[in-house]
Amino acid sequence: MPFDAHALDTLDYPRVRAALSERAATPMGVQLAHRLCPVADAARIERDLNELEDALFGVSLSLGGIGDVRELHSRANEGRVLSGSELLEVAYALDAAMTLRRSIVSNSRGPLLRLSDLLGEHSLLVRRVLESLDRDGQVRDDASHKLREIRRKVEPLRTRIRERLTRSLEQWAEVLQDNLITIRRDRYVLPVQASRVGQVQGIIVDASATGQTYFVEPASVTPLNNELTRLLLDEEAEVRRILTELSALVASDERVALTIETVGDLDLIAAKAALSRDWRLNRPEPAPEAVYVMQEARHPLIENPVPNDLLLGENGTNLLLITGPNMGGKTATLKTLGLAVLMHQSGLYVAASRARLAVVDDVLVDVGDEQSLEESLSTFAAHLQHLRYVLRHASPRTLILIDELGSGTDPAEGAALAQAMIEQLLSQDARGVITSHLAPLKLFALETPGLKNASMGFDLEALAPTYHLQVGQPGRSYALAIARRMGIPGGVMTRAETILGPEGGLLERLLENLEIERRQLSQELEVAKTARREAVIERDRMQTQRHDIEERRGELIAEASQKAEVAYAQALEQVRGLRARAREESARPRVLQELRDLRRAAQQERPQASQPTEPRGDPLKVGSSVNVPAYGAAGQVMEVRGDELVVQLGVMKVNVRRRDVRLKEEPRNTALARSFVGRTASAFQTELQLRGQHVEEAIEELRSTIGEAAALRETPLRVVHGKGQGVLRRLIRDFLKADKRVESFHDAEPNQGGHGVTIVNLKV
Repeated sequence: MPFDAHALDTLDYPRVRAALSERAATPMGVQLAHRLCPVADAARIERDLNELEDALFGVSLSLGGIGDVRELHSRANEGRVLSGSELLEVAYALDAAMTLRRSIVSNSRGPLLRLSDLLGEHSLLVRRVLESLDRDGQVRDDASHKLREIRRKVEPLRTRIRERLTRSLEQWAEVLQDNLITIRRDRYVLPVQASRVGQVQGIIVDASATGQTYFVEPASVTPLNNELTRLLLDEEAEVRRILTELSALVASDERVALTIETVGDLDLIAAKAALSRDWRLNRPEPAPEAVYVMQEARHPLIENPVPNDLLLGENGTNLLLITGPNMGGKTATLKTLGLAVLMHQSGLYVAASRARLAVVDDVLVDVGDEQSLEESLSTFAAHLQHLRYVLRHASPRTLILIDELGSGTDPAEGAALAQAMIEQLLSQDARGVITSHLAPLKLFALETPGLKNASMGFDLEALAPTYHLQVGQPGRSYALAIARRMGIPGGVMTRAETILGPEGGLLERLLENLEIERRQLSQELEVAKTARREAVIERDRMQTQRHDIEERRGELIAEASQKAEVAYAQALEQVRGLRARAREESARPRVLQELRDLRRAAQQERPQASQPTEPRGDPLKVGSSVNVPAYGAAGQVMEVRGDELVVQLGVMKVNVRRRDVRLKEEPRNTALARSFVGRTASAFQTELQLRGQHVEEAIEELRSTIGEAAALRETPLRVVHGKGQGVLRRLIRDFLKADKRVESFHDAEPNQGGHGVTIVNLKV
């Protein structure tokens, strides 16, 4: 059913329509904006909101200059001939519509494609009209071959007539009223004095209004004027034929009306998008039946409104009872919710940072002074009429908005009637907002499920409302407090308090205490929020600092890596020079000393750990030295097979479990022993331990050792790399194959390590 017109007017919905019409660019859009009404079809509402979102973030709808040519199309269908300017108006409108369709197809996210399909293809009509008419709506010379030929003859003929009449001007200068050539009734003539017209041979075509001048066509130009008239008649007939043909083409295009109607729909969507931007509106989300949740809701037609949160249908709140002093914003808050629901169901965004709104069948409203002198109805009677309608139609599918319930009559009777009506609305599972001044309703709301108290804030010091909605707290009337602040004599105020009695002021005092507690809690909450914000800022600062440190760490690593590359290149060049000099027998001792100095300097540059690091990962790996108590012997781990180890005990390999072995502590100077730092020729170690090292590190150490061994003529070398997966062994042997200092290499004997050790023989 249609929404109640009284509710639309009361909630300022016509002002929303007016704002939309102001933003429409076409007559069709303006009409649709004025006729816009909310609907109760959830699917259509969702479709309209999707199309609006597409216009806001996808397609830029430009509709300026598109006129409503449906009336012209109807006239053409009736067989009437359209003028050139009217045909141009049709062509321009249809051409703009086709441009709009291409823009939608190129930029739409999807929703507006439905409407683009309704915009017809009118290329033939547009092209034919624009080819036949100029910008002024006149038929172009090349609109047809016949018209071109006619107009090709007209201008030279006019020239001949003017030339002949010019010669006549000199011949009859004495009898002419003015020395000029003019046109009367589409014929070239001369202005002759009425008293001397008989002296001119020719045809009188016309006379002046005063009768003092006759316009005479000389006999010498009559044949030429006749020819010109014939050509002009032929031209007029051909022009009419072309306009008739174009009008028939307009009439035959059946999609013109649908295209123009669709342009109007798109214009309304564009107006909605403009309104959303201008009023800072946001898209509402769908909600279950009878649920209304709005965050930072504001009335879009109030300048500088105070935003408030509204909730109905959740947390046991079916009806919200707002109390408090006059001019505090109760009615504005009530209208804010009602207008948001109407705008949502009109396919519009709403004035809230976030909103979840149910779809209703109607908004039932009783707001304002409805006194009618014509119908002899008092304000109270008018309220009762609206309340009767509200009670009859209230349901979970309607939104109830009642302002000043129970007012206009005796407070006691009004409170009783208001309570009974609220009970009835709750029994009908209705949702809505009710405002009132009646104290008994505040107490009733405290103990009634489904009905929740709320109030509008009031600054007693400034005697001004704050317009903040305070849910859960009934409002005070502030009547006595305001009267005292306004200077009412103290005796009058004392007497008023006496008349009111201790019980009469009990509720006000309770509410005052609640306000004080609420204010304290709000302050504490603000302090907590401030502390939280500061904590978040500090966290973000620490994260930023950590990020900067990580970036700096990467830069330092890159810088160190670059320096290491340079140092490595320099050291490699120095070693190559030493190797070349070592070929001379006399220079060999000095070379060895320089080599030892170079290694000692490299060892000093290497950073030393301040304390031994704890081993990571599995301490038992290939190459680890272990004690095997069951055999009373120690050996080396040759393979790791899950929970089982293969241990070399002398010439014997045994399989033992992890729990049956004990890891032997290796001397801490093992690494130094491998580094060959500061060794003399007699202390050179021919066994090189490479187990557990990275490939690059192992190859570099092997290269260095081979170079030193070749210089000292020490061979063979025993390279211990372990078995494992065989990767290190294979890469070491690939290096040995390419090194020209190596004579040969092979596996060690089975009892000396087998495949886990490579014996290297050098050329000496």
